[in-house]
Amino acid sequence: MAAYTLKRCLGAVKVIHKCGSHRFIARRCLLSTAYTDTKLWDAREKDHQNLALLAALMDRTYDRNFPVSSLSISRFVDNISSREEVDQAEYYLYKFRHSPNCWYLRDWTVHSWVRQCLRYGARDKALHTLKNKVQYGMFPDDFTFNILIDSFIKDEDFKGACSVVEEVMLQESFDLPTTQILSLYALSNYLATKPELSMSDERALGASLLISGLKQDGSIGLSAQLLGCALLGKVEMAAGIHAVFRGMPLMWTPGYLGRALAVMERVAAAPGDGKLSKDAVDYLEGLLQDLSSASDSSGEDDESGGEEGKKEEEVDEDDQAERDKLPLYASRFKDLVGQLQSRGKVDPSPLQVLVSSLVQQSLASAEGPDMEQYQRKVGEWEAERQQLIRREKEMRERAEEERRARQAAKAAAKQG
Repeated sequence: MAAYTLKRCLGAVKVIHKCGSHRFIARRCLLSTAYTDTKLWDAREKDHQNLALLAALMDRTYDRNFPVSSLSISRFVDNISSREEVDQAEYYLYKFRHSPNCWYLRDWTVHSWVRQCLRYGARDKALHTLKNKVQYGMFPDDFTFNILIDSFIKDEDFKGACSVVEEVMLQESFDLPTTQILSLYALSNYLATKPELSMSDERALGASLLISGLKQDGSIGLSAQLLGCALLGKVEMAAGIHAVFRGMPLMWTPGYLGRALAVMERVAAAPGDGKLSKDAVDYLEGLLQDLSSASDSSGEDDESGGEEGKKEEEVDEDDQAERDKLPLYASRFKDLVGQLQSRGKVDPSPLQVLVSSLVQQSLASAEGPDMEQYQRKVGEWEAERQQLIRREKEMRERAEEERRARQAAKAAAKQG
């Protein structure tokens, strides 16, 4: 049932894939070579290390209950040269996260980790540490998120791309237009595959569509908001509002289906040319029909079950009040659809095609500011790294001087 209505409303997308122009858009829906190029990153001053010796040093440090420096873990990640060493670095990232210095994992180390995983065919490790960010300290910046999402999209692994987008959503990092475009592309293409969705999947996809859609103007943003609210409303009707917002950057007040209808009402009343994609409207229609049918069946079961049915499930008052609004929502939806259709506010193109058009029109121009910002950031990271190296050298020299002074004092005491 979870995927049935999605299959029904997104079925038209399958036809679009047969179109030659859409195949061109799909190939262009990637960040440029200049954006993902590693030359700038690789041009940093090298700090060559023997990883076996560095690992032994970190192990001894941990065994003595001393903190390992952020510079040590940064050096280890920067000097990865094989897939096997990626696995070793994962272990030390975990150890560092559970050490006293855990708060000092550097942003450039996170970026380097993702780049090394992509370089040595360990993208699954990058995703694993990202999904378990509390255990590894993986909180990437927007640019790092982009190159990781892009790598999944290039391989047409839209499910993997959506897993990264979920982390972008949880981190509320939809600030860059490039991130918004890549995320909406991944989401719309994944839904076009007509996946079987669990309630957890619906919640994650719904929240990602809603929050990324709020960052976009026009038909794409509005359609994403509508579809996102509909998915979240489905979860709310099935499991209550607490199942929707817990652990999510979402409103905790009930009424996500009402918010979906509010999007429709806003579009219908707006004087501009904003429209809603037909597949998003169709999904909400199918969802309301399925929920109404399920509600009718549940009502008949409650009458026949009597007291046993009441004991079986206790529903929060607010959640029950929201479910009682279902007939009102269905009636309001019919009125709003009529208004949208009469005013030409329903776009026959699926959301996937609308987003693909946005990619062709806007992605290339949106890359420029990102690349300029990344160049500045790499310079700042490198300056900070060199400062840490100098500080480390000074501390070692000071420690050596103190050691020699102690030795001299002991020698003098013996002679005296």
